[in-house]
Amino acid sequence: MIRKSSIFTLLFACCILLLVSTCTKDKGIMGTGYPPEINKIIMGKCATPGCHTQQSKDAAAGLAMETWDQLFEGDRNGAVCIPFRHEYSTIFLFTNTYPALGAINTPTMPYNKPPLSEAEMTTLINWIDAGAPNSNGKIAFADNANRSKVYVTNQACDVVTVFDAKTQLQMRYVDVGVIAGGSAESPHMIKISPDGKYWYVVFSASSSVMQKFRTSDDSYAGQIPLGSGSWNTLIISSDSKYAFAADWRNTGKIAYVDLENMNLIASWNGFNDPHGTALNSTNDTLYVTSTSGNFIYKIPVLDPSSFDQISLVPPQIPGGSALYEPHQILFSPDSLYYYVSCPKKNEIRVMRTSDDGLQTVISTGAYPLEMSLSKTQAYLFVTCESDLTAPETNRGSVTIINYVTNTWVANLRANMSEPHGVAVDDANGLVYVGNRNISGGTIPHHTSNCGGTNGYISFIDLNTLKVIPDKKIEVAVDPYSISIRP
Repeated sequence: MIRKSSIFTLLFACCILLLVSTCTKDKGIMGTGYPPEINKIIMGKCATPGCHTQQSKDAAAGLAMETWDQLFEGDRNGAVCIPFRHEYSTIFLFTNTYPALGAINTPTMPYNKPPLSEAEMTTLINWIDAGAPNSNGKIAFADNANRSKVYVTNQACDVVTVFDAKTQLQMRYVDVGVIAGGSAESPHMIKISPDGKYWYVVFSASSSVMQKFRTSDDSYAGQIPLGSGSWNTLIISSDSKYAFAADWRNTGKIAYVDLENMNLIASWNGFNDPHGTALNSTNDTLYVTSTSGNFIYKIPVLDPSSFDQISLVPPQIPGGSALYEPHQILFSPDSLYYYVSCPKKNEIRVMRTSDDGLQTVISTGAYPLEMSLSKTQAYLFVTCESDLTAPETNRGSVTIINYVTNTWVANLRANMSEPHGVAVDDANGLVYVGNRNISGGTIPHHTSNCGGTNGYISFIDLNTLKVIPDKKIEVAVDPYSISIRP
């Protein structure tokens, strides 16, 4: 005779076994982390044997998609899903076969299998544009307001690519500019405020404003009217309260801006082709390059009309009449020197801050433009956009200079295609180099709705001073300026 308590125990055990079995089965479906409708598409048509699984990812661009977490680890070309921006997400760009939905890339995925239906594509688009959340509503890279980030302007698309500095993955694309649907306003330079709270961008075409965004969530914070001009560069005071922007025209001007109250304090006129901007350590003197001469402007902030012109070529030096067309200016960490890139002479001119005299001249690759320095190692990195030195066939290089000894260290050519923007990430031991690739020297991995030839970011190892050979992250068209939020 079986006791009632034994029957109850047996039934209870069977229920538990059934529950565990059911949960295990559900975990196989929902344990991927994808919402149900996305799980059906990805697990049914993407993360299939021989394709985007952990086991076979090496033959599929390094991309595994069996879980939501794996998807956001990206592939060998960087991120494949950009939250809120399907048109920059390669998971969309390589599965779309419907022109009405956007750009189409080949080979279309799933490879050698029927394409996703239009309804499936619409589901995928809506999910990405909602942030591509996981089954619990989590959105990638949205969990840390203090995250270290790297910002890259894309001139031809009027967007800023935002990288997560820890993983070097593209985490967001942020629209900039004020003319919706118009021609590109060309976001020319981006700067992070020294306090790390905001990023600012100026435009070289159409737009007459400086725009302000929060670094915590990259949301728009407002804009400051600058007046008409080709606003190429800006520099921010060390207290993050003021900025100066240069209008790069033959009869250009300097905008003096109050960043806290979001207004234009003054506009200083009478400068020829002003471009590169830098502030001294006490923020009371602004240095500006004149790209049509051999000099830079030295402007007292409190009395701008009494500016001086500092010659880069002392009279006693032969060939002093040739144009140097100085492009950018940057102070050394100890402020004892400032460096001026001279693209017409393929050199950096090192100037003494004490008397504005020429300290030394350092040769670079062809057409040196932008500069960035490490604060943990004594290196200055200079992008040289037009270098064609053999054996590399692409255009461009990065020259490395020791800023303690003011001597040449190396000239790197690999993985470059018209490099312009450059920024040192000391915390992660990397140097980001923005390759414009405007002449198509490197065939892009994909195209997007923006059109044109995508550029890319290449990386230099700060410890070995070598270009990382297999690390190249594609971004939108014409990546021009880079700034890092530590």
